[in-house]
Amino acid sequence: MIDAKTFVEECIEKKKEEFIEVSAAVWEYAEGGYQEYKSADLLCRTLEKEGFAVTRNLADIETAFKGVWGSGHPVVGLLGEFDSLPGLSQKAGCPVHDPLVEGGRGHGCGHNMLGTGCLAAAVAIKEYLQAAGKPGTVIYFGTPAEEIGAGKTFMAREGAFDGVDFFYTWHPGVTNEVANCHMVANYSRIYRFKGVTAHAGGAPHLGRSALDSVELMNVGVNYLREHVIQEARIHYAYLDAGGTAPNVVQDHAAVKYIIRAPYIWQLDEITRRIDNIAKGAALMSGIEVSYATESAYSNYIPNEVLAKVMSEAMISIGAPEWTEEDYELAKKFADSVSDNCKSDAVRLITCRYGKEKLEEKLNQPLDDMVAPYDPDHRLILTGSTDVGDVGYVAPTVMASAATAAFGTPGHSWQITGQGNSPIGHKGMLLAAKTMALASIQVMEDPQILADAKAEFMKKNNGVYDCPMEKGVAAPKFIS
Repeated sequence: MIDAKTFVEECIEKKKEEFIEVSAAVWEYAEGGYQEYKSADLLCRTLEKEGFAVTRNLADIETAFKGVWGSGHPVVGLLGEFDSLPGLSQKAGCPVHDPLVEGGRGHGCGHNMLGTGCLAAAVAIKEYLQAAGKPGTVIYFGTPAEEIGAGKTFMAREGAFDGVDFFYTWHPGVTNEVANCHMVANYSRIYRFKGVTAHAGGAPHLGRSALDSVELMNVGVNYLREHVIQEARIHYAYLDAGGTAPNVVQDHAAVKYIIRAPYIWQLDEITRRIDNIAKGAALMSGIEVSYATESAYSNYIPNEVLAKVMSEAMISIGAPEWTEEDYELAKKFADSVSDNCKSDAVRLITCRYGKEKLEEKLNQPLDDMVAPYDPDHRLILTGSTDVGDVGYVAPTVMASAATAAFGTPGHSWQITGQGNSPIGHKGMLLAAKTMALASIQVMEDPQILADAKAEFMKKNNGVYDCPMEKGVAAPKFIS
């Protein structure tokens, strides 16, 4: 009988240099949402080399794909991401801000590691099932544009994830754990106003300002903030201010709103109110307004049955074995962050390790333990992920593995720098081993999977109501 833990660890360690090379290449490509052509191609070619049957252009999205090995049930899905962020270019392993490309893109959320870690897990599960002669199917899903474009939402709407029994994924972070967290639902919505141009000095009465409407809308939404649930978040950015000439009445203007709430039904109610404010602003200026959802994310709630299995697997694998060189590099990155981030690190370390170890961990700011899953303590996180939409299709859980120093802020050049360093690589390999071992344990125990599905049915009765309406195609590019 094959010991799954030993097999998984040996399989991934044997191929770790290849996985690190793939992660480093995706890090170097640093491609934007729906434009991850090189990254997707590399991941597809790696899957094919490992014996997976690859389908590209999944759900009619050029950089979405899947790699399938095996047949029959149970079917496990691994969710890989590989898009980068604008303005976060940074040299690898460099703790001083030094962009590779000034103003260029960078993997400031670690998706180069995320996508590769899931790929490594898929390979290890395949190797185990093959060696043990066990039934089952392993599917690696390449999911583009998580950061803003909600690639998984469009894929889920088109049925790309149908037929999968359960999903595992992970995210780079500063801790090793499977957190009992709830991530909020999110709409990205664009409002476009169309007015009438005129000479602002000679004939202002003939003009109808689109820019006025945007400003009136923003004022109205500011007043709305007082009258929505306190967990909601509403933020905006101008897309089009109508031009640069003050003496010309602006006949066009546009604004993008991102609206967040803990549950999708709360988000729908708040969004309808914002739509009405936009209509009112257009009426006040005597112009027209149109609006549409650019991307949408359902709220993420982990499946507790799968979470417990994943947590036990991570505890079994153990935290990365950090070297003195790793700690020294992490300390330099930790010293580079803002005072507010340093304060956050102090709070996290104190909560996690206790006051007596605070000084030690500030000098060695990498997580060297695995926190157990706590079903009685749920965190409400104000961030969003399209993993939530997959969680409405089948039982789904994501883990966190330490790939950066305590205090490292999300979406930062510091994450980019650590994401192609030994710190990031070790965290990525821990995540891969954890997902592989947990997946094998679920696949080999029908009762675990039955319990996970029963919990899933309680959440949504097996119905996925996609927040992206039919007929709206995924964008070709997200900045």
